[in-house]
Amino acid sequence: MAPDRVPEPVSSAPALLQAPAHRAAGSMPPPPAFGHRSVAEVLTSAAASLGVPGFDNSLRLPAAKRVCVVLADGLGRNLLKQKSAHTPFLRAVMQAGQGQVPVSLDSAFPSTTAASLASFGTGLAAGQHGMVGYDVLDPDQDRVVNMLGGWDAGVDPQQWQPFPTVLERAAEHVEVTTVSLPQFSDSAMTRAALRGGRYVTATTSHARTAAAAQAMAGSGRSLMYFYVNELDKAGHRHGCQSPQWEHQLEELDATVKRLSATLPAGTTILLTADHGMLDVPESQRIDYSADPALIAGVRHTAGEPRMVHLYLEEGEGDAGRERLLDAWRARFADRIWAFTREEAAAAGLFGDIRPEVAPRIGDVMIAAREQLAFYDIRRIRPAAMEVVGQHGSLTKAEREVPLLCFQADGARAPRA
Repeated sequence: MAPDRVPEPVSSAPALLQAPAHRAAGSMPPPPAFGHRSVAEVLTSAAASLGVPGFDNSLRLPAAKRVCVVLADGLGRNLLKQKSAHTPFLRAVMQAGQGQVPVSLDSAFPSTTAASLASFGTGLAAGQHGMVGYDVLDPDQDRVVNMLGGWDAGVDPQQWQPFPTVLERAAEHVEVTTVSLPQFSDSAMTRAALRGGRYVTATTSHARTAAAAQAMAGSGRSLMYFYVNELDKAGHRHGCQSPQWEHQLEELDATVKRLSATLPAGTTILLTADHGMLDVPESQRIDYSADPALIAGVRHTAGEPRMVHLYLEEGEGDAGRERLLDAWRARFADRIWAFTREEAAAAGLFGDIRPEVAPRIGDVMIAAREQLAFYDIRRIRPAAMEVVGQHGSLTKAEREVPLLCFQADGARAPRA
């Protein structure tokens, strides 16, 4: 059984994580609105709206008997608005309004699937759940490990992310179901941050909506997590301005429309995302490892192309960090944000940071402000530089995601 509540977070106040007084973190964008209006509040508010004890309804969702949360991987709010001609059903939902429920949320930081899905699943910021990037340093093994599709054999998902998930806690009080793809049913990511309840697999979008309708056909209180990943895949491969991405957006619109028609009438349907996306031209996909100044004193590189973690060799100290920051700023100027772990902590980008999590975060971090992507080709496959749609940084396009809230129409009764 999962604990009744999540342990209290550990403050980021210790001296280890204090920003130097001579360099203010105020020049960076504001941190995610954790506790108020972020992806971390979606499942927790949904559980609260069902009457599950121990959760706050921070998003002011209406009281409900059934809630279906659709998470569309890669659906930025600006893209949904920009491409509204492709989404007649969702456009009508947005035009209808949703009262006090906010229409947009912040992703976690970094604005990447591992961090944001873990915040979504646990209700915690990345500084607590510990999944602080696509790949990050495991200090115990002194090597970079993946947090999404290729977990290291030496990393136990439930030790890396030790807190109970929202789905686990809610399953003690209501029926909980995940509807997703078969390959994610027992993935390390699921075990770390999305475990709990019953897992129903289906491959096509039609099969998933049918499975969702069947799972929610009962009369009891129920919470459902419904995952859609096709949009994100199309964006990475073809770009979010491509016809292929627009086709998948149309498919998402049709999927949500089918859910509205087939779920029990009155079911609260929420549509949100883990992050947004923007396209990076091939000319702006840069191998930073080719410039010795940008990797001087660096022991490990990690993160993602738009949010790089740089881990320094022992002994580099403050002087080494300053040299590295100066080198990146000299090369890219205001096209990037360059900051230290301490500055990120002071700015609240990761929320409160557990002591165990702090060394997983880079000593120096580089976040892209413009359409840039940074690669260390010493450690990645060349094919990675072919990715068009990107995310991970602090721009509005990447960090702002939609929240749509409406009631299912319900299946029509058959004619006599």
